[in-house]
Amino acid sequence: MSILNKTAVELVDELRSRRISAMELLDITIDHAELVARTVNPFAITLYDRARRAAMVADQLLDQGLGGPLCGLPITIKDSQWLAGVPCANGSRTQTTFIPEETCSSIRKLEEAGAIIFAKTTCPEFSLTGITSSSLYGLTSNPWNMDRTCGGSSGGAGAAVSAGAGALSLGGDGGGSIRIPAAFCGIVGFKPTIHAVPRKPCFPSWSTLVSYGPMTRSVADARLMYSTMVENTDEFAFKDNLKAHVEHPMPLTGQKIIVSEDLGFAPIDDDVRQTFRHTLRLLEAAGAELVYDQPNLPSSVIAWATIAHYDSWRFQKQKENPITGLDKFTIEMMKFGDSLTAEQFESAENYRQEIQAAYTAMFERNNTSVFITPTLGCEAFKNGFRHPKYIGSTKITYPWLDWASFLYDGNLTGMPACALPMGLGNENMPLSIHVTAPKGADALVLDMAEQLETLIGWDTSPKIPTKV
Repeated sequence: MSILNKTAVELVDELRSRRISAMELLDITIDHAELVARTVNPFAITLYDRARRAAMVADQLLDQGLGGPLCGLPITIKDSQWLAGVPCANGSRTQTTFIPEETCSSIRKLEEAGAIIFAKTTCPEFSLTGITSSSLYGLTSNPWNMDRTCGGSSGGAGAAVSAGAGALSLGGDGGGSIRIPAAFCGIVGFKPTIHAVPRKPCFPSWSTLVSYGPMTRSVADARLMYSTMVENTDEFAFKDNLKAHVEHPMPLTGQKIIVSEDLGFAPIDDDVRQTFRHTLRLLEAAGAELVYDQPNLPSSVIAWATIAHYDSWRFQKQKENPITGLDKFTIEMMKFGDSLTAEQFESAENYRQEIQAAYTAMFERNNTSVFITPTLGCEAFKNGFRHPKYIGSTKITYPWLDWASFLYDGNLTGMPACALPMGLGNENMPLSIHVTAPKGADALVLDMAEQLETLIGWDTSPKIPTKV
């Protein structure tokens, strides 16, 4: 088996046992990343010299039996995330000179755990869209099929992990931006409870929507990465719960699980529906008790779009020339944000309470805390902004809004959610299943996702990109 086929958990064991050095693993990773970069284009900036210095330190620690839980492991972070002394353009030509003086807390935690950051991954301008293309970095493609989108906004992260260019990547999810590329690229994407993973210092917009979280090739890898970043808070004992679930995993026999294949409104292709139903049969065969229910709400896409784009414009209009130099699609979204009133924004914010109440009621009436749906209603579509089957059902013409209908409630409520592969669709592209639970139940989500992963039997080895 190639070293790049190994999961992060396996690579950590290789490093600890000294079967491979941190420098050797980094050099192999960089060589492969260069090949991936020429086809998929997942990197905004490479940090090879910085990474090599970190690898030297990691090897010294590992030789002494020291170092944190990620010591010597090459990883990537998203272009929108702050790393002191490293440019942070956030996909925009207007931000190319911005170099943060501070490092984001979660990234600092990753480096303290010994992770070696060798690149920042591409995102669309200001991480605003569900595909990854910008005039600054160009188009990032899907390793499964170069003609297809990798999703977004953490698209570079999804493509890199899927292609084996680093086993772990840190994504950001304000409207499905971890889970969309995870679904399209056939990997695991975990959006933690809001604020479980610290984001600051960071760009100020979308502060009530965005969670940083792991993008990996296995659930165990996501748990490993998450455990190094998560903080216990006054409200939730994230680390304690995580440890308890690892030591005493949830049995499927007799476990009650709420399921819905379309939430009553979400567009969904037949191959997604049939694969989802097959996965549910696997759960039943393993002894789970399935309850068919849903929050009984309409799509929250308008509420989400109102909050997200009003907030984006509120941040952007503080600049002297807020529109100058932006990509065309970004300008369209900024104009939509500018068209919204403070009253519309407040109404959308208030609607969050109704969404939360509906989910709380659903969990309570079924006496369980696990809810499973598809992640997306379609396979990765061709590169470009429009998917012909999923536009027009809202007043907003941004095409990624409708096909991501399953995801917005997680951002509006702050609930944890995990996307993981559940099979291949009719066009031989990955399909994905989505696990969510009440705020604070991050360990439960990861536990359930790992149970599903075992039942589904997905091949976690990298998808080496080829031109189709």
